[in-house]
Amino acid sequence: MRGWWQEIADLVLPADCAGCGRPGGALCERCRGALRGSGARRVEPSPVPPGLPVVHAAVDYVDEARAVLLAHKERGALRLARPLGEALAGAVRAACPGPGSGSGPGPEPDSGPGAGSRRWAGAGLDRVSGVRPGTGSGACAGARPGYGSGARPRGGPLLLVPVPSARRAVGARGHDPARRIALAAAGVLRGGGCSARVPAVLRQRRRVSDQSGLDARQRRANVTGALGAVPGSGRLLAAGPVVLVDDLMTTGASLAEAARAVTAAGGLVIGAAVVAAPLMRINRN
Repeated sequence: MRGWWQEIADLVLPADCAGCGRPGGALCERCRGALRGSGARRVEPSPVPPGLPVVHAAVDYVDEARAVLLAHKERGALRLARPLGEALAGAVRAACPGPGSGSGPGPEPDSGPGAGSRRWAGAGLDRVSGVRPGTGSGACAGARPGYGSGARPRGGPLLLVPVPSARRAVGARGHDPARRIALAAAGVLRGGGCSARVPAVLRQRRRVSDQSGLDARQRRANVTGALGAVPGSGRLLAAGPVVLVDDLMTTGASLAEAARAVTAAGGLVIGAAVVAAPLMRINRN
């Protein structure tokens, strides 16, 4: 209910920029540009939690980006989902570039009957086996090994799988920030010709403690085994390769746990993408 009222309020009440506080709209052009950044970068926490896939972040978690993420997540500024989704889409493209091109994920016209259909051509994945040519395994180039295997259909979409929020957090906020941003990112990708979906395949299996104030080791212990796949998720995950998504990465513990849960359910994780990561994360461009 709170989310519905917040959306109505966003439409009828004047708003200051969530990034800099200047009057004139929910997000000014300067802060929108800050969210676009100079291009997504590969990031890595220290220490790296076991099972963490390669992660790309759209921007650093500072200044305007930090303010916009907090406004969307904690204050229910739902109109910010679209620009945040645009930023996340850039990180997703970086997480699965086309073979030898450095470009983002994209469709390849079907040369057979029904030319309007599309086949997944992003991430350099073999379009039948779902793995990179020449690897002989489910690992993608630059990724840590062990992320799924098996056949994927030729027409499979890119699956953006958000790290699920705790049910009590969703109730308190009135929305699920990571899922909302993921849906916006999928819309951006589809607008660019890339088939993308956001399947609801993960859920929390047990209650976890508030992560704030916990160090990397404590966060890892807090979330290990906390996520599981919903019934029927295996069929959904078989549709295409998976990029895990979230609004923010700090220690990487939640993304590592999501990778474990998706892989256990039969999904092929090819990477992870977030809107932002702190400056302390290592840039691995």
